[in-house]
Amino acid sequence: MTAIEQKASSESQALSATLEVSERSSSEADGAMTIAESVFRKIRQAIVEGLIPAGSKISEPELAKTYGVSRGPLREAIGRLEACSLVIRKPNVGARVMTMSTGQLLDIYFVREALEGMAARLAATHMTDEEIEKLRGLLSLHGNEIEQEQGQAYFQKEGDLDFHYRIIKGSKNDRLINLLCNDLYYQMRLYRYQFGMRGHRVPKAYNEHEHIVDAIANRDGEMAELLMRLHIRSSRKNIERLLKDSDPSTTNN
Repeated sequence: MTAIEQKASSESQALSATLEVSERSSSEADGAMTIAESVFRKIRQAIVEGLIPAGSKISEPELAKTYGVSRGPLREAIGRLEACSLVIRKPNVGARVMTMSTGQLLDIYFVREALEGMAARLAATHMTDEEIEKLRGLLSLHGNEIEQEQGQAYFQKEGDLDFHYRIIKGSKNDRLINLLCNDLYYQMRLYRYQFGMRGHRVPKAYNEHEHIVDAIANRDGEMAELLMRLHIRSSRKNIERLLKDSDPSTTNN
């Protein structure tokens, strides 16, 4: 291994260790949170990862048994899931995990294109040099993970380990952060987990992320917005193609 390769490996290991510490800190914080908060996060993650499938009925007795909690905290957690639209409750039907029509999903992509483009423009002005370097470090870690998957998978963990989340936070605009990191974030993660983590678009999506960071680092808000909008538009078109390919009604006989 050359000196340059050794340095790159050391930097990658250091970044991984830093992120692992961050994740451990989050886990330790979980111990201090309420039972309802802990159950809310666990069920939310199960929904995002498809362990509780879209459209499935929410059974309080089953969930109480699965997570070892009483009905009180569980109902509070389900109420919070309703508030972020991951669970829908209807009279005389009960609560079910949310489902989206193709049109509703694509509508969210159009909203993301506009709002995340704006977030990237603001991030070019408001992110500190240190925050930008950390963003580059995160992207470097993602690149290493993609290499391990032979360029066929790209899935980001939530929160500060998510490239888009970091840029939205970097906008320093509370209204944008609330809209994108609360109202829409986990709905989008559900579908990004399903469609956005594998396939031929992986290397291209990663390269697009690199160019967005470059524009932010150059303090070029106009370019950062343009690149982010193009990036999300390409993702939307990829989703449209995947949905069309998976729809039997569009298959030629």
